[in-house]
Amino acid sequence: MTRSLCEIVVTDSPLHAPPQDHDVDAGAIVDFWGVVRKIENGREIEGIEYEAHREMAEHQLRQIAEQAVNKFGLRLVLLHHRIGFIAIGEPSLFLRVTSRHRSEGFRASQWIVDALKKKVPIWKRPRFNSNPELRASHSEAAMV
Repeated sequence: MTRSLCEIVVTDSPLHAPPQDHDVDAGAIVDFWGVVRKIENGREIEGIEYEAHREMAEHQLRQIAEQAVNKFGLRLVLLHHRIGFIAIGEPSLFLRVTSRHRSEGFRASQWIVDALKKKVPIWKRPRFNSNPELRASHSEAAMV
């Protein structure tokens, strides 16, 4: 059996998809981008400030990626999460999985995103529209 690769990155730099090195044993390459939308909690925002306990976040992301490799038979997991302020329309998450078949790739992608939202110490704080009435009551941070 060939080895799988897991690449975990927590960064304050903009996210970009790495070039695809095609594995001839992988029939599926699934990319997922998590992008900051303009509505959060029913209100317009300028963007989201993401905070993390970086070492713990990387540790948890690696555990999730390794679990996904075993659970879904993945060949590759690239899991990149951005921290700092991210404006609407910009990505905060990039995930790539490769698998032998599309079914495992799609299921694994959803499983990974669901798991990271539950377990990884990355918090988000929306920056609400510059209208003072919209910003007043929304300053608490929430888990991703």
